[in-house]
Amino acid sequence: MKDPYKRRYLYLMLSIFGGIGLSIILFFVVYRFRGVGDAFHRLGDILAPFIYGGVVAYLLRPMCNVYERFLRQHLPKKLQTLANGLAVMLSLLSGLLIVYALIIMIAPQLFESIRTLWLSLPGKISQLYAWAVATFGENERLVSLFNTIYNTVNTELQNWTNNTLEPYISSVVSIVTGVGTSVWKILMFLYNLLIGLIVSVYLLSSRKKFARQSVLIVRSVLKPKWAEALLSEISFVDRMFGGFIDAKILDSAIIGVLCYLGCVIFRFPNALLVSAIVGITNIIPFFGPFIGAVPSTLLILMESPIKALWFLVFVLLLQQLDGNVIGPKILGDRTGLSSFWVLFTIILFGGLWGIVGMVIGVPLFAVIYDIIKKLVRRGLDKQNQIEVWEQYKADYPDEDEGV
Repeated sequence: MKDPYKRRYLYLMLSIFGGIGLSIILFFVVYRFRGVGDAFHRLGDILAPFIYGGVVAYLLRPMCNVYERFLRQHLPKKLQTLANGLAVMLSLLSGLLIVYALIIMIAPQLFESIRTLWLSLPGKISQLYAWAVATFGENERLVSLFNTIYNTVNTELQNWTNNTLEPYISSVVSIVTGVGTSVWKILMFLYNLLIGLIVSVYLLSSRKKFARQSVLIVRSVLKPKWAEALLSEISFVDRMFGGFIDAKILDSAIIGVLCYLGCVIFRFPNALLVSAIVGITNIIPFFGPFIGAVPSTLLILMESPIKALWFLVFVLLLQQLDGNVIGPKILGDRTGLSSFWVLFTIILFGGLWGIVGMVIGVPLFAVIYDIIKKLVRRGLDKQNQIEVWEQYKADYPDEDEGV
């Protein structure tokens, strides 16, 4: 029979050495933080095609699964083995056609609208100033303040337009409009993305095999109880990220189209540019409608202050339609987070990672929230206080199931 004291001392020694080792590693990471960051940045540059391919494959996976189910139902039995390959090809072609249509149909008009707007901006500001004077009358403070703002904004925008915007737009428009004769330039410019598309084909073709291999690795390393818990959490992460992001993109596309139709019907100026801003910013939860409404209203304000006011009313009605009808139908209650936690998440991750943090922050925090919830429930169960959890659920049945 083994000596329990020896085992205890052995575990104690291992814990001490483990703590010292982790402390040394932490000190090295903090002390050499810049070098570690540069190493990760270099590694990210090397693996960029695989990162792009992983993102593309993850976004196309639901479409690929739909195509595969459809093909397996309608293909003859002799051709069933081709269902997966055909589904991958169809999903990739569908994604490329969508992107191609957006670039060819929208990008040139969008860039031309931006260019025309910036070139005519001084005249629009002068018209806005004349309208303000005619509406509110002469006021020395108002005139002085407006002149200062006008001169500063006009100078900065003119310099930015001449030095940055015009060369960039010219190069982009030439590439887009010359797609028939500049294929090689486009391929060179999008080298990483092209390799990423090739990687995405392999990932989509072997998605089920990779999933099974991951399950085998997890079950081979962990005990059955912990393996089930980890696999369950990975499945939850997949549902949260995949479902939320795909649904949010679809929701934002619908809002962008509806906004464009409304702008055309009510004859709001810069309809395509305004609709693109509203649709893109709508991807950001909670703050998206406000972020998109501000620049869009300013664009219309320079053309017509009255139409800008009506546009605000239109956007408010459109966002109410999205928040109460379209959004719940598409998104449902995927995250299970209350409005407070959504607001907290967007501010936190938006401050850390910018726009990307605002988009992925909500599903990421929902995963963290779910882990904390499970840990709390497990802790209460160990303390024989599970009735506290049950009482909480009974007291707040309409709230999310968080802690």
